[in-house]
Amino acid sequence: MRGARHRRLRTQWWPTLLPLGMILASDYKFRSRDVSAAVGGGIDTTVLLEIGVYGLCALYLYRRFGLRAPRRAAPAALILAWLFAAYCALSVLWTPFPPFAAVRASQLLVTAIVCHVIATRARREDLYRLAHVFVGLVVVSVVFGVAVPLKRTPNTQDRFNWLYVHPVTAGMFLGVALLLCLAFLLPNGLPRRFPWPVYAGSAGVTAAALVATGTRGAAVGILAGVAAFLLTARGTRGRVEVIMVGTPILVLLPLLFGDKLLEFATRGETVEQLESLNSRTDLWTFAYQAVMNRPVFGNGMSSARGLFLDALGLGGGHNIFVNVLVEGGLVGGAIFCLLIVVVLTVNLSFTRVREVRVEAALLLGLMTFLVVDGLTADQMAGAANVASIWMFLIVAWTCVITRKPVRHDERHDTRETGVVSPVP
Repeated sequence: MRGARHRRLRTQWWPTLLPLGMILASDYKFRSRDVSAAVGGGIDTTVLLEIGVYGLCALYLYRRFGLRAPRRAAPAALILAWLFAAYCALSVLWTPFPPFAAVRASQLLVTAIVCHVIATRARREDLYRLAHVFVGLVVVSVVFGVAVPLKRTPNTQDRFNWLYVHPVTAGMFLGVALLLCLAFLLPNGLPRRFPWPVYAGSAGVTAAALVATGTRGAAVGILAGVAAFLLTARGTRGRVEVIMVGTPILVLLPLLFGDKLLEFATRGETVEQLESLNSRTDLWTFAYQAVMNRPVFGNGMSSARGLFLDALGLGGGHNIFVNVLVEGGLVGGAIFCLLIVVVLTVNLSFTRVREVRVEAALLLGLMTFLVVDGLTADQMAGAANVASIWMFLIVAWTCVITRKPVRHDERHDTRETGVVSPVP
């Protein structure tokens, strides 16, 4: 009996281990690599390991669940996630950088497969476990980054990170972890496995590290994400409380810390750099020309990085919508925007359901954070990175609460035992 229980517990860890394995393989680098080497098709041991991890994830799901036709109609968010992944993969046929694009397309399809299986087979407590482990991973990473600071590039000398994770990417990790911590801290929030000071300490660590990264997009994104979460997580009364407490804070912060906020916003850059958003406006001007050349179907997957690198020496469009339009054209842009709108709309509607309100508010906050952060970073619109994988996880989590919401009495059972009672 005990052996069967242990086997059951081991099999319940796949919704945690698969996405985290892909995130670790994609973003946790032990060496710094020039972006041109990746676009040019250069392969080293780290790249082979990353591809191997994605392959093992796909192989595990095939061996565990096999292939069969769906038994019921998929939610709109899941259909759109598949459409986006499939269209990106199809665009490899006309991209000017086929080797790099083919690898990224394969990884994006594996991410969609993992998303689909989690959406159709995972339970809510599986996703709570994923949230706990992700927060723990980020906190340990911050401690490692403080204890073992590795060599920085000239552009990141004064910005915090760990290993060779870029500060922009580190800001995405920290923003997601901070929102998860707040969801565990909120009264009647996600079920806790540890005393509340553990979550409060984790939130403090991730918030301080996010500021230390100097990533302005993540900072603005987390403000928008936290606002979206807090304004919807506790209903009308909660919104009134947030407005009453938040308004004085927003007024006092510039008065008390105006110099530090200005220093964080400018980051020692010149007026010319600030006016061009650190050369982003140059990228977007070139992106407009690239879109006009192929407006309907785009230039193909991963073309944004290669085209911008060849023309301006910078990889990527530093904006999710710019990247999608350059690579996928109006068709890809429409699918991507519709996916975001559907996920936001569905979760906003679920914030009116008491039993899943906090989770829907969390997903609303996470998507808001990724989109706002994506206005100055392009990872969410790509493949094989923490932002892209979390976008698919948000889709999967949305499908899980849509598929099987629980009653209020079952929510109480979850807090006591960590297991959701089956719905008859």
